[in-house]
Amino acid sequence: MRKLLLILGLVVLLRLAFINQPIQGDDVNYLAEAQHTLIEPLHPNHFNFAFQGEMVAMQGNSHPPFNGLYLGAVLALAGGVKEWAFHLAYIPFSLIAVWAMWLIATQTCTRPTEAVLLFCAVPAFVVNGGSLETDLPFLAFFMLSVAGFMRGWTVVTALAMVLAAMTAYQAIFLVPILGVFLWMHNRTWKAGWALLLVAPLTFGVWQLFERSSTGAMPAAVLVGFFSKYGLQALSNKVRNAAALTTHLGWIVFPLLVCFTQRAFMATVPILFIAALFTPDAFAAISMVVGVCVLVFAAQSLRKNVFLAAWIFVWIACAFAVFYAGSARYLLPMAAPVILLISNKLPAPLLRGAAVLQFALSLALAIANYQHWDGYREFARSLEKETSTKRTWVNGEWGLRHYSEDAGAIPILRGQAVQPGDMVISSKLANPIEFTTGGGVRVPLKELSIQPWMPLRIIGLDSRSAYSDASKGLRPFEFSRGVADVVRAEVVVETEPTAEYLKMTSPESGQHIVSGMFEMEDKWRWMSGSAVVVLKRPAKRSRLQAVIFIHDSAPGREVAITLDGKQVAHAKYERPGLYTIASEPIEPGSGRATIGLTIDKTFSPPNDRRKLGLILTELGFVSF
Repeated sequence: MRKLLLILGLVVLLRLAFINQPIQGDDVNYLAEAQHTLIEPLHPNHFNFAFQGEMVAMQGNSHPPFNGLYLGAVLALAGGVKEWAFHLAYIPFSLIAVWAMWLIATQTCTRPTEAVLLFCAVPAFVVNGGSLETDLPFLAFFMLSVAGFMRGWTVVTALAMVLAAMTAYQAIFLVPILGVFLWMHNRTWKAGWALLLVAPLTFGVWQLFERSSTGAMPAAVLVGFFSKYGLQALSNKVRNAAALTTHLGWIVFPLLVCFTQRAFMATVPILFIAALFTPDAFAAISMVVGVCVLVFAAQSLRKNVFLAAWIFVWIACAFAVFYAGSARYLLPMAAPVILLISNKLPAPLLRGAAVLQFALSLALAIANYQHWDGYREFARSLEKETSTKRTWVNGEWGLRHYSEDAGAIPILRGQAVQPGDMVISSKLANPIEFTTGGGVRVPLKELSIQPWMPLRIIGLDSRSAYSDASKGLRPFEFSRGVADVVRAEVVVETEPTAEYLKMTSPESGQHIVSGMFEMEDKWRWMSGSAVVVLKRPAKRSRLQAVIFIHDSAPGREVAITLDGKQVAHAKYERPGLYTIASEPIEPGSGRATIGLTIDKTFSPPNDRRKLGLILTELGFVSF
């Protein structure tokens, strides 16, 4: 008990060291859910939310509502988003997870103290413990479900399973994992077989409640998102599996995997080949070490079926379900990996590895803190400007949270940013292209965020897959490079300079007022209507637009307006490339406001935009 209390005290100190951790990652989404909880506590997910330039239904969130409800309670008690209050409220989840690990280790491991220390040193446990996402709450309830089930604590297990199911859909993985334990150790326990139904029944009851009260099942909305945005595409699944295998090699310090001997020795040739011939040896070697862990688990099947089955069930489900390849996805699988290795190796070696792993994890957590703190400080440095200008934030994560907290509005695709507005943008945090409505961007302030710790888990030039595998497969990055560049720009009004505008022109953005999306090759998609400002010609001319109606586009009626008055109209029978032109227009001076409309829009697969037609050219043609 003394050892357990000392370890729990270490965990508390770790969390207190990062008590002022800035809002990061998807925290902003869960805080939005928390705010809606105070409005509609029975349906914290039932609202629309701006995400990466589109309005989306939070009901399709990839997690059930427990985290939003819990954050909502903290929000009500704290009276606002105060970092220290939220991180203090999350410490119990870390303590529950570690206590549950202790309970499991004392039943399955000859060196429980070393095993729990290794568990506390897992990089995702240290780094993501400072987040307000679902990782730590789910880990706590998942681990408590396993520990309670192994000890026959029926009520505790049932409650933990309900909470796990209401925190993350992957609680369903408990069924096969605990089913193996029950079959191997206590197959006559009737209450145990009944407990395996708790998570599925919880999901079912919640889905039916949502269906009856809101008209839609959250799981159905989520599946629709997967289909619409192609999240389950084969390329994503392959990259996800590769990244998770890479992260598997760093659950414990890799040297420990090497000392499992047979698993490592069998793959030594592969390690040398990977190091010599791959363009990214670090990622390849990490992946091979991850394969070693799986080989070692397979070798352990005879001696400890439950722990080995836990590893293989979780990794198989993770390959099948997830798509981003994040290191945090493997947190619930860290326990059996650590327990098997702890049973194999001597205590001094385990303690040394725990020290090395904790040092690495702490360094990653510091670099992570410094990155997100850059967003917080930048947004706060602009509070005076934000309070006097209409301000847009073009980015997600912590930058969006702190900018919104100061009064900024999240920018949407096709959004018209008007002269006099200020835009806070990030190069990294999923920015979108925007137009300036007849103005030009004037830089106001810029900051390069460059943590002094020479490690990165995300960054502009980083190939780390720690949070997402879209840019590379390294478990983390050794780098002193710039993590992100954030800037504030003010849009200053200028007179239009072009009479005729091609979408390929660099100046097209400053002439577009609204309704146009980002450049694609030599054209822009527009929504149902678009507005452009041009210089009025000094000669008699026609107003024309070169458009393309896509095969999938339902719209057929197109119109052009000049200063609010319709000057051209056409109806087309079939898709194709067309030029629509007005009658002759008398010469003039100053600016002309041009409107282009189509009668119907559509949203293609894997695209959230409402699209009308493709515009390649628009403007005055003299004759």
